[in-house]
Amino acid sequence: MVYFEGCPGCAIDRRKAESTGIPYKSFFHIWMITLVSCLPISSLYPFLYFMIRDFHIAKTVEDIGFYAGFVGASYMFGRALTSILWGMVADRFGRKPVIVVGIFTGLVFNTLFGLSVHYWMAIATRFLLGSFNGLLGPIRAYVVEVCRPEHQAIGLSLVSTAWAMGLIIGPAIGGYLAQPTEKYPKLFPTKTIFESCVWLPETLHSHKYKSTEDQSNESLIQQLADSEDFDEQKNSSSTNKSILKNWPLMSSIILFCIVSFDDMAYTEIFPLWVESERRLGGLSLSSDDVGQVLAITGATILLYQTFVYPHIVKLLGPIITTRIMTIFSMALLITYPFIAHLLEPWLSIVLNIASMIKANCIVTAVTCSFILQNNSVSQEQRATANGLATTLMSFSKAIAPAGAGIVFSWAQKHQHVLFFQGGQMVFLLLDIVIFVELIWTFKPFLVFPEDVTS
Repeated sequence: MVYFEGCPGCAIDRRKAESTGIPYKSFFHIWMITLVSCLPISSLYPFLYFMIRDFHIAKTVEDIGFYAGFVGASYMFGRALTSILWGMVADRFGRKPVIVVGIFTGLVFNTLFGLSVHYWMAIATRFLLGSFNGLLGPIRAYVVEVCRPEHQAIGLSLVSTAWAMGLIIGPAIGGYLAQPTEKYPKLFPTKTIFESCVWLPETLHSHKYKSTEDQSNESLIQQLADSEDFDEQKNSSSTNKSILKNWPLMSSIILFCIVSFDDMAYTEIFPLWVESERRLGGLSLSSDDVGQVLAITGATILLYQTFVYPHIVKLLGPIITTRIMTIFSMALLITYPFIAHLLEPWLSIVLNIASMIKANCIVTAVTCSFILQNNSVSQEQRATANGLATTLMSFSKAIAPAGAGIVFSWAQKHQHVLFFQGGQMVFLLLDIVIFVELIWTFKPFLVFPEDVTS
């Protein structure tokens, strides 16, 4: 294998060739960056109910869910519009610049969102936060490129773990720190959840040479052409004329979008359901209670994704693992309407168990879809492909909270119908989404990459 001097991608490849171990330091950096970038996404949900109430835009209590859905959707809509662009930038200029921009702008716009005093301001700042947070696609490409193939499942599971924990710890932080004048009247809390990512090494190859006029470079290129690794790169490049025509990639992205829709709809509905009054089918719990449940769930995700998931996917493969988890998830949601009839201490025990199982089912399906996507495309298009996945996923997640909020608001107004009262209808519709997810894991809908089937 011939390496180009001064090429950051070649430096990473050389390090992978010389060291067969797991790159713990790089994985830790990736884990921290992913966690920090995901915290602002979901930290608003425990206090969003009260935030909309205090904006005085909802005419009735039952209308709060309607307006809350659009605040949640604005972030995903902004990210959907720009993710492909950020992926193209990452493929052209490197993964690191996009990651740095995403962290910095997250600091700015999340702070502005916290200072919102009007409904339109909350939507605008969330939209801008999503528009400039384009690091999710490049970070998934980065984790595949920074480790050897045998460690990719672990790396991608850590990304999913950090992402899922961010979506869990974010609400926990929001739940504990929401309404500070009521909870901490003598203390003005300050959130410091941001981190720098300037230490990351670049993984994108940058070979600087001038066509065939330079004889020495021509000789070097010929050596590369004769190498087995370069032949594999040429073969993979020839099959990547168009990302949109790469059906193994596109089918795995569609699966990812369905899983993400389920994830975001559930993330929107769960706090609203838990905090709403029992007469409306809810549990009448506080934002502190929601934060505690989600914090415990986040801890289990860390343990599961680190120590359990890699062994499961190694034994069963990503596709069978996804099918099993979707079946578990469907069965679990059927029990949710009955949880509203429990009293303490059984209510807290069952709610925590259900939250843990549901969250780990979702994060398993998400990680498996990451594996399928990144095995369906070569490095030259990997960030763009992940950007496309993030764009389509963001559209899915933009529709999910708005739709979930509308359905939840409608369900609370229909508590006394004959069939599928209130919460039963909400969780039935979620189960239908998961059933579609299960169907999509079979042929001819999902086309398996050769690396996975082999």
